[in-house]
Amino acid sequence: MTEAQGLTRRALLVGVGAAGGAGAMFAAMGALGLAPGEETPKPRFEPPQRSDFRLTGRAAAKVIVLGAGVAGLTCAYELGKAGYDCTVLEARDRIGGRSLTLRGGDTVTDASGETQRAGFGDGVYFNAGPGRIAQWMVTMDYCRELGVPIETFVNNNASAYVYNQGMAAPVRARTARADLYGYIAELLAKATDTGALNRRLDRDDRERLVEFLRRFGDLGERLDYEGSPRRGYTVNPGLTEGTALPSPGSLADVLAGGIGRSVTMDFGYDQATPMFQPVGGMDGIVAALARQVGADHIKTGMAVTKITDLPHGVEVVCGQTVFKADYCVAALPPNVLAGIPGNLGADVTAALRVPRPVSAGKIGLEYGRRWWELDDRIYGGVTETDLDITHIWYPSHGYHSARGLVVGYYATDENAVAYAGLPHRERLARALAQGEKIHGRKYREELLSSVSIAWERQPHIGGGWVRWPSFTGGFELLRRPAGRVYFAGDWLTHLIAWQAGAMESARAVVTHLHRRVLSAPS
Repeated sequence: MTEAQGLTRRALLVGVGAAGGAGAMFAAMGALGLAPGEETPKPRFEPPQRSDFRLTGRAAAKVIVLGAGVAGLTCAYELGKAGYDCTVLEARDRIGGRSLTLRGGDTVTDASGETQRAGFGDGVYFNAGPGRIAQWMVTMDYCRELGVPIETFVNNNASAYVYNQGMAAPVRARTARADLYGYIAELLAKATDTGALNRRLDRDDRERLVEFLRRFGDLGERLDYEGSPRRGYTVNPGLTEGTALPSPGSLADVLAGGIGRSVTMDFGYDQATPMFQPVGGMDGIVAALARQVGADHIKTGMAVTKITDLPHGVEVVCGQTVFKADYCVAALPPNVLAGIPGNLGADVTAALRVPRPVSAGKIGLEYGRRWWELDDRIYGGVTETDLDITHIWYPSHGYHSARGLVVGYYATDENAVAYAGLPHRERLARALAQGEKIHGRKYREELLSSVSIAWERQPHIGGGWVRWPSFTGGFELLRRPAGRVYFAGDWLTHLIAWQAGAMESARAVVTHLHRRVLSAPS
């Protein structure tokens, strides 16, 4: 190996980071003596800014908000606190938009006219839309402000499974991770120990790195990975030392399973543990916002048929009913807005047609016995798979209850399209056939009831979220008002598909509109 081909410290750290994430990279930096030492001056801690959102001054303008989803309700809530008279118009017969929680007796109807009625028992619910919140998101601040209780959402569970089509059988996530990290650590440790890194690492560096890798991969004295208690047991330790799982397969076997995506699922900033959920269902946030806005300010069954921007106000038509106000906030999906007649301009209509709706869908499977806890010892978390179901979510609440609900698929893009084109009974059959490969016959035989949703087939919504080709052009245009009509939604942020995106967009619109009103001549 020439000097130019040698493995630099930077390249080594990048490799460790790719395999083990930021924590592993930092540990490796410490092993190499590159991490900040105790003698390094620590930067002064600066606490985060206050999380509440307040507008300076009060105003008395009238605002029409289109859409009673999270973005629309947040707009109405914040504007109401500043003195605005807001009316929220919602085309559907329920509020919340995609933030939909279904309980026993609830119905869901798609564009084909098929109606499903949830037969869930008491205390069982299905978050058919968003289901988790990262702790850094503004959604947490609204839960605090609105008094919505939260609980932990288990996004990563070592006892959940990994199953890909290249594997002979599903394995626990802890087993897959232990084997992958172990073999990677062995390769790096042996490369270090044999002197292959002499040109880039001195002796102390190599010793530190080998010690780190020995711990990271749980390697033996000869730096071999031969398995580890981290993989799990067939008989758990107790009065005896337990019975460890059989020895792992080869590195080739581990890599053939294609488990890379599965074991890195929670590495992303928006997926890192711990995550949270509202107690009792995600629609708790919607309900709390609606209570603050006031039922008399929210009108359902109001599909907008025309939006007109006027010199001194706006006019919104819903069938035979006309609403007039000083301003309008259109908090509808762009694909829906693009089809509503009006005078907002050809450039605005063209921009609304740029983002493409993304297919997404879920199925909720209710069981009369929480077999995932009783038989599989899984309490919350997600099983990852390359089957078209993509994930199986286990409930992060109601532990040891009689009943429970598993999310049998959370599919997007091509996988979601495959399910969306089927009636519910065929979606169910397909999902059960795939889930049986992981959990066996009980997955089908113990099922009590089910409900599925395909978001692109939901009237007045038409997709799970949207995808922009780039965050320029139309994206920037729509973040500005078209006359007196503003646009709001997660689709106008870099947090698309998150409630936090809807809230961040709403706050930006409210701020701009309020400044405009206060600066207008009286």
